[in-house]
Amino acid sequence: MKNVISTAAGALAGIISYLVGGFDVPLLVLVVFMIIDYIAGLVVAAVFHTSPKSPNGGLESMAGWKGLARKVMTLLLVVVGHLVDLLLGAQIVRTALIVGFCANEAVSILENAGHMGLPIPEILTRSIDQLMHKEGTGHD
Repeated sequence: MKNVISTAAGALAGIISYLVGGFDVPLLVLVVFMIIDYIAGLVVAAVFHTSPKSPNGGLESMAGWKGLARKVMTLLLVVVGHLVDLLLGAQIVRTALIVGFCANEAVSILENAGHMGLPIPEILTRSIDQLMHKEGTGHD
């Protein structure tokens, strides 16, 4: 049984690794940013009760599930980018997507830090405000 589980886990990891274009530094950075952002969002809601994702600023399971769903969709878009690169014989779409998503996660991490009361340099807060008004959406 142990060998079956190990083989299945290895096969699944291999398939996922292929689909996302390999587990390289850009993907590692994205995954780490996503984990930091998700944990920071949980801390904002659970400890500081200042989350804009729920009416009372506290933890809300649906907000957490939505955040996870967005992160899964982000990784699925990386898969799409990798497949487009394979189709075109290029290596730019996946990387561009990862860099863009890393920037989005970094902004969200900064927002969460601000909700925790950490001082954020004004140049960063102005940049975040400009991005928020341009996009008209919030970050996770």
